[in-house]
Formats: sequence, structure tokens, C-alpha cells
Amino acid sequence: MSTATTLERIESFLPERSVRIDDVAASLGLRRAEVGVFRKIYGLDRLRFDPDTGLFDLVLPAARRALAALPEGRRVEYVIYAHTVQAVAPPDVDTAATIREGLGLHDAEAFALTHQACVSSLGAIDLAGELLRAEAPEGAYALMVTGERAYSPKVQLIPNSAIMADAAAACLVTVGGPGDEVLSFVTRTLGEYAAGLEMTKEETQGFGQVYGTVLGEVINEAVDAAGLSFDDVDLVVPHNVNMVSWRQTIKEMGADPEKFFLDNVAHYSHTYASDVFVNYTTLRDQDRLADGRYYVLVSVGLGATFGAMVIRHRKR
Repeated sequence: MSTATTLERIESFLPERSVRIDDVAASLGLRRAEVGVFRKIYGLDRLRFDPDTGLFDLVLPAARRALAALPEGRRVEYVIYAHTVQAVAPPDVDTAATIREGLGLHDAEAFALTHQACVSSLGAIDLAGELLRAEAPEGAYALMVTGERAYSPKVQLIPNSAIMADAAAACLVTVGGPGDEVLSFVTRTLGEYAAGLEMTKEETQGFGQVYGTVLGEVINEAVDAAGLSFDDVDLVVPHNVNMVSWRQTIKEMGADPEKFFLDNVAHYSHTYASDVFVNYTTLRDQDRLADGRYYVLVSVGLGATFGAMVIRHRKR
């Protein structure tokens, strides 16, 4: 029996309310010229943003749909809530436990991960596999959930980089199942940029200068760890930070731009730790994921962590 981590069902959720970046510019303190830069250079146009949607209203729909794939008689041992912003709810609210109870998974162990920022969701999948192999009964499952609200201008705007939006996702994980097989997971953290949004101007410039090179290296390391070459990869399924960062990375890699799925950048903007799963479900629903082919899920988190996970898709 295979001991590989497998992704049995991936689902995502986006609020219905879609706004133009112009509509949030005033609250973010963006001048008209800055909005023009975000649109024309960074490639952002619209985003899902609904201040009236509560955190758990955002998170639970995708989680419930993913749970529908749980085979009868099987049990979820772990509920892992992966998020980017450290404070997503008041301090007296245990978000992971609230999500667990909202899903009726009362006997599951629930906890949250956040210190890899937007890479936390990929890290949670990796951890779920390790826990299932190490201590769970054979045939057990884990549920990884993401989703957080752009509740304040402080956490919605990354200057000269991204405008954050609302979305959520969920992934049902097991070991040796028939779903997408995880072949490798590689991360690299550059601690000199740990200040994130509080970086100095010089640190921000330094991060920008190494960004494309390091991300390209991490992608190639993950592909190599999976025993593949980049030519074997059908698509890179990325985070939606902006078009400039991806053009830089693609140029550094000397790669074919057609191998990077960037269609959703203009439609949804950056949705914290949910991006790669929103993009995955878009591709799946468009029947663009081929059975037996290889895909790389990629994200970068402020702090600064770069992450890439190679999967082999198995059509269900």
C-alpha cells in the first residue's frame, strides 16, 4: 500500500460580491495614480470582498463540500486551519475548534497553523500527511481549511505588491488514497525579511530583488525532488500576488509563460492562503487538469517563506 499523502477532494468558496479595485481604493488610502499602477502594471482589476460575510460563513461552505467526499465509515482525525494573518478573530475565540464544531467533527483534533503566512496551507497539507502516517489509524483523514477576511486596510494592502481579497478553501487529505498524489514539498525561508509588512525600504527592495530568483529555485527544487524535470510539468498553479512578480519569476527561470496559470489574478486578486486552491478548482472545473499529469502548487508568504508542492493529478 502506498504511503504517499493524497488529496482526496479540494474545494473553494468565493463570496458573490465582486468589486473593482477602484471601489476599495479610498479605504486603502490609494491615490488614482496608484490604482492605475495596480491595474496596468500589477494586473489587478477585481476582487471578491464582502464586509458583511463573517469569518465562519466564509470558511465553512468549502469545508462542507470537501467533507462530502469522506467515505462512509471513515473518520477525520485532524482539522487544520491554515491562515496568514495571525489575528483573524477576537482572542477569546478558538477558530480551529469553532470550525471543527461547525462541521460536526467533534472528536477530531483541531489546531491552526500560520507562521508560514500564505504558504501555511501547503505546509498544513504536508503536516497532515506526516501526522496521518505517524499516529493515526489506518484509513484516517485530515481536513485542511483556509479562509480569512480582509477586515482592515492594514491587512488588505501590501504596498506596491497586492490587494488582498476574500476567499476560502478546503482539502480532504489521507494516505494512500486514490486522489491526487503529493510527490514533493519544498520550502525556503529567508529570515532576513521576517519583518514582513514592517520591513524597511531597503529590506523591501532587497526582497524584491531576490524574489524571482529564489522562487524559481524553490520550484525547480520541488520538481527535482519529485524525480521530474520542469518539462514534465503541465502547469504551475500559483498564488495570485500580481503579474509583475510572476513575470520576474518566469524570466528568471527561462520558462514558458504558458505553463503558469495566471488567469485569476485580474479576477480575484490575492486571497491569502487560499489562492492555489481557488486556482486548482478553476482549472478542474474547466476540465484543464489531465489524468496522470504533474502540477506544481506554489505560494510565497511574507516573512519570508517560499513554497512549492508537486502533485500528480488523478481524475475521479
